[in-house]
Amino acid sequence: MFKKVLAIASLGLLAACSSANSGDISKLADLRPEFGQDYNVSTINKSGFDPKLFANKALPQGLTYDPAECSKFSTGLTLPTGTKGNMTAMTAEGEGNSFILLAVETSEPVPLVDPDDACKSFTFSGEQLRGTVEKVDAPNIEGVKTIGTHRKILTVANGQPAIGELYTYVASYGDYMIEVIARPLLVPNAPVPPVNTDKARDLLTKAVAAVRGK
Repeated sequence: MFKKVLAIASLGLLAACSSANSGDISKLADLRPEFGQDYNVSTINKSGFDPKLFANKALPQGLTYDPAECSKFSTGLTLPTGTKGNMTAMTAEGEGNSFILLAVETSEPVPLVDPDDACKSFTFSGEQLRGTVEKVDAPNIEGVKTIGTHRKILTVANGQPAIGELYTYVASYGDYMIEVIARPLLVPNAPVPPVNTDKARDLLTKAVAAVRGK
C-alpha cells in the first residue's frame, strides 16, 4: 500500500517546535471524520520514506508538447536529491471518488515551482497517448504556498480508449508539504463520475490546519 500511494501521488524524526514553520504530520489522521460511512478509509502511520519513491514519473519519450517548453511541468512534484524525512498518508474511496492525502516532513524545504503564463495550460500527444495539463485554483492559506494542477490523459490499449484524470493540490511551508490527490473511481460500463474538487480543496485547507495545530 505504501508504494501504491506514492506511485499515484508521483512523493531521523524531526522534532516540532513553536515556530511558524512547525508541524506534526501525524495529525493528518484527524481528518478521518471528513469521510462518512460511504467511504473506505485506510491510513499509513508516520514513518521514514525513500526519496526514490518520489522520483520523476516521466511520460513516455517521443511526445510532442505544445508549447514545447512546458514538458518540464508534465511529471508533477518531485523532491530534491538527497532529501530525507517522514510521511504519513490517508486514502479514502467513496461517492465516486478516490482521495489520497499525504503529509511530508523533509530535511529541507520542497520548492513549489509555479508554471509561467505560457505553461498554465498545455497539451502533449504521441502515437497512443495524449493529454492536457492545466493549473487550477488552489486554496489561499496564510503563510503557505499552494498550487493546484489538473491532468487528463487519453490512452489507447488493444484498440480501446481509456481516460485517466487527476487533480493534485499541494501546500508547502518550511520543511512541510501537504498534498491532496483526487481522481474518479472508474466502474466498467458506467459514466466517469465528476471529481469533487471542492472537497479536495477543503481537505487541503483542513490538512494544513491539522498539521500546523491550528
